[in-house]
Amino acid sequence: MLEWNQIIQEIENDLELDVEQLARRALTTEYHLRRMFSTLAGVTLTTYMRNRRLTLAALELRAGHSVLDVAIKYGYGSSEAFSRSFRQFHGVNPSVARSASATLSSQPQLRFNISVKGVKKLRFRIVEKDSFYLSGFRTHVNLIFEGDNQQIIDFEQSLDPQRKAALLDHNDVEPQGALSISTEIENQHEEGSTLEYWHAVATSEPVAGYDVTEVPSGMWVVFETEGKFPEDIQQMWADAATEWFPANPYLWAPGPQLLQTAIAPDGSNAQAQLWIPVTPI
Repeated sequence: MLEWNQIIQEIENDLELDVEQLARRALTTEYHLRRMFSTLAGVTLTTYMRNRRLTLAALELRAGHSVLDVAIKYGYGSSEAFSRSFRQFHGVNPSVARSASATLSSQPQLRFNISVKGVKKLRFRIVEKDSFYLSGFRTHVNLIFEGDNQQIIDFEQSLDPQRKAALLDHNDVEPQGALSISTEIENQHEEGSTLEYWHAVATSEPVAGYDVTEVPSGMWVVFETEGKFPEDIQQMWADAATEWFPANPYLWAPGPQLLQTAIAPDGSNAQAQLWIPVTPI
């Protein structure tokens, strides 16, 4: 985790650092950096950097600096814009934060540590795929990092069971089975930003009567797991970020993430495949 702690230190040295510049210094792509950071830290890179700025800004205000001076120092174009962001994070206005009795929020500086534990083997394979189609049902939801996404739950429950079943007859290419698919359609990677969510199958041709999008040819890493539901599936995502990507010469590439899950009748266990687009380093 040394490289990630170096990235954190780069951020601390220059909290106004552009994410694109940070990616260049880390010798990686901006997309890979953002995806890996949010998976490892549980918070987006943009949110972390903003919250670190607002944490330090509160200390400056308590030291007696003016709101305008602090706003300019931390990259805000006006005291009004700074005050809105400050209030959203701390829950109080900058003027109130000057008081020693004010209750404020804090974003501590992150530290990444290696955790050695007896986990089971991470099963994966690399797949080169021709272009294919995702055919099914599509909606837009808000990106949520923790807990259930109620918008996705409501969407899945609203789908016609007969049309869902009929869709499986068109699944003639890998991955097999019904897929839960997420694709970010805003390049902000922020909690609350828009996520495109699909319930779909992979097809060789567009399926009439359903939402369809083409996925270009490319390389994928396919992870497989079997065990407790949903714990082992959640662990598969974490292991991909913390164990597989750091140890293998691939970057997380832009594109949809495909999750196929076969849940046991009693809901306690599941088999799952996770498809992530990659590019070789």
